Formats: sequence, structure tokens, C-alpha cells
Amino acid sequence: MTLSLACITFDCDDPKGLATWWAEAIGSQISNDWGEFVTVDGAPIGVRSLGFGKVPEDKAAKNRVHLDLHTDDRAAEVARLIEHGASHVAEHEVPSLAWTVLLDPAGNEFCIAGPS
Repeated sequence: MTLSLACITFDCDDPKGLATWWAEAIGSQISNDWGEFVTVDGAPIGVRSLGFGKVPEDKAAKNRVHLDLHTDDRAAEVARLIEHGASHVAEHEVPSLAWTVLLDPAGNEFCIAGPS
């Protein structure tokens, strides 16, 4: 059996709103909108798609999966994403790698990593 990553799915209250945010954040576009589930073309970050599924807020829990995105200009990308509506959480660094933890507008954590 061979497996490949097809989609990373986020549970959220507003699939279209969060999909639109992520599409703009990664320089992509919405590829499907089925109301309760919306997908974004994930090619710019190396996956087939990002999915956003409707889960009522009272049923949603903290995500146990988050995206780690890499860039050569971490400071510029972090600034761009914060300007775009992300929230800053934390900074981390180990030898030769640094990353910034951010939250998307629905509170999902993701990291922007790059050379330290």
C-alpha cells in the first residue's frame, strides 16, 4: 500500500471565511466550495489541498495538528501574515533554525520557520 498526503483539514465554524484567509496567506485560491466543506489548492505549499470543514464551536477542540511552513525570509512572511490577520504567539530558535508560532483567525496554530 502506498499513501500520499491529499488534504490537511481544519475543523472550523466558518469554512468559507477561513479558506479564503488561507488561500490568500499561501498565494492560492479556493478550488471547491460545498458550503459545509471548502478546499484550497495546496500546491504552493506542496500538498494537494487544504480543507475546511464546518464544526460547531461547541464541538470544536484545540487542533492537534498544525502546519509548519518554511521560508527564506521569516520576518517578512510573519509581518505579512500578521498584517493579514494572523496573531503572534511565540518565537523559538535552535541552532540553524528559528520559527514563529502564529494563530489564524479561527485560532489554529501554525508555524513559519526559516534560517536563524
